[in-house]
Amino acid sequence: MTDQSGAPDTITGTSDQRARNTRISVPASPYTPPSHPGEIRVWAPAAGTVTLVIGTDAGDTTDVALQRDPSEPEWWMSPSGAIPSEIRTADRAGVRYRFVVDGGDPLPDPRSVRLPDGVHSASALHRLDESTFTDQDWSGIDMRGAVLYELHIGTFTPEGTFDSAIGRLDHLVALGVDVVEVMPINAFNGTYGWGYDGVAWYAVHEPYGGPDGFARFIDACHSRGLGVVLDVVYNHLGPSGNYLPDFGPYLTEGTTSWGSSVNLAEPDSDEVRAFILGNALRWLRDFHVDGLRLDAVHALADHRAVHLLEELAVATDRLAEELGRPLTLIAESDLNDPRLITPRRLGGYGLAAQWDDDIHHAIHATVSGERQGYYADFGGLDGLAKVLEGGFFHDGTYSSFRRRRHGRPIPTDIIEASALVTYTCNHDQVGNRATGDRPSAYLDSGQLAIKAALVLLSPFTPMLFMGEEWAAATPFAFFTSHPEPELAEAVRTGRRSEFAEHGWDAAEVPDPQDPATFESSKLDWSELDEPKHARMLAFYRDLVALRKSEADFAASGFASVTTDFDDDAGWFAMFRGGWVVVCVLGEDETAVPIRMDPALVWEDVTVDDAAVRSPGHNVVIGRLR
Repeated sequence: MTDQSGAPDTITGTSDQRARNTRISVPASPYTPPSHPGEIRVWAPAAGTVTLVIGTDAGDTTDVALQRDPSEPEWWMSPSGAIPSEIRTADRAGVRYRFVVDGGDPLPDPRSVRLPDGVHSASALHRLDESTFTDQDWSGIDMRGAVLYELHIGTFTPEGTFDSAIGRLDHLVALGVDVVEVMPINAFNGTYGWGYDGVAWYAVHEPYGGPDGFARFIDACHSRGLGVVLDVVYNHLGPSGNYLPDFGPYLTEGTTSWGSSVNLAEPDSDEVRAFILGNALRWLRDFHVDGLRLDAVHALADHRAVHLLEELAVATDRLAEELGRPLTLIAESDLNDPRLITPRRLGGYGLAAQWDDDIHHAIHATVSGERQGYYADFGGLDGLAKVLEGGFFHDGTYSSFRRRRHGRPIPTDIIEASALVTYTCNHDQVGNRATGDRPSAYLDSGQLAIKAALVLLSPFTPMLFMGEEWAAATPFAFFTSHPEPELAEAVRTGRRSEFAEHGWDAAEVPDPQDPATFESSKLDWSELDEPKHARMLAFYRDLVALRKSEADFAASGFASVTTDFDDDAGWFAMFRGGWVVVCVLGEDETAVPIRMDPALVWEDVTVDDAAVRSPGHNVVIGRLR
């Protein structure tokens, strides 16, 4: 249906009055770092004076009084010829600089692209060496429906670096992974951490290998046919080394769960938004990243008519056209708001995908029996059927955890199921447990196999968390390395108090600051030599292969999945075209009245003309008769 103007319908059935002007003007471009000292600039709109303290790593520094840029008065630049020739002609890699605003302490550049001595120290000039990249033939990847693999660089290998991670990429290729999703790598204070307390968004954490190491990692992924998604955090900054407020109104009076809100809509927020957009586009252009995972977008306090997410989507699509390869934005959100993944022509933001915790919660609660915290509303087989067929469990229903109604239905006739990313576990669902225990610590192998089959053979975009493919026994705990004693103690006591309030013994909660907590969270690759782990890995490989080889499992629409279940008998079935995934959730042998020919099972079953007889905690995948 259209109105007389021919404007297309919106998802509410009303005419889209923006049809004649659907292109939003977004003044955003990737940030280009200075190539020599004379190009160094800084935004400091309210400053009275700004001084550039610049030198080399082998010599003395010089103070240069900056002047306002005549064309952009809120920006400061060096006068022509003010920087001594010995610094102007020095090797770029050896140049170090800081800014002094109104006589304060010397501070690193808010747009530092390299901080070789940490987030409190001087910025370094740096440009990526384009010869690092040999991926000229890389055409990109549509991540919707691909198999993603989330990893943390610091714990993926014993060495915890980009270069050591390269050595394990062939394992991911053999598994059938399509895209590597890297947890945040922007610079933070300390040597190790999850990365979500970063303060230098443009810099790459030096202990991982810095920007050059990340470039090598991406090129190595592309050479193996693997795409790369980078996890970025734009909703808050970490507690140590955040000097942005010394330069300008980057933050507001509002707060999130992690600290002050980023200024997205208050006075002087145009440059703050440009700071974010330029950062995002730089990862995609300069580092050849294929997509971004946007952390906790529900914490972006933006009440403008055009939301930051929409601006970012427009700018990303424009860059994709320029580069000639697809670029993907994936949001993490607990809003259950389909507007994120609704096309812009229909009133949405136009992001490619979003994480869907409801699917995880429904699968996990059903298989594990856990009902604490936000699992309270989940666990019923009807709820599992609802999320597999509709995406959200809370789609306007009452959430007992939130004590209010929550969410909105997904228009399943418009949005593909592959726009939802789902998982058996991720860094949050493991690391935010009191002890960081993986499902392999409290579920048996058959239960793990059930969860894997439901995720990998669903119509959604599946994501694995590093090590789950072999049922890794190592935990993934919350770990930090704050050098400041007071901050370290605050994190330690806060973590234990939080879990004590939910009934955990505080003594069981690992000390985030203890180096042993970090070391114990590293994957133990020797587990692959053990039969039980090798068997699980083989099962995961078979599931991924089945997803990729059978068109019914590759179908991405909500209409491609139906379900059936029997609460009393304890079985659940997910139908995908001519295939069925049968899950026996109870411990006892069960007869499932579905006529099928098994093709992949965790435990052997017997089949007759009327039913499949299976042991408990089992999954049976086969063609329908």
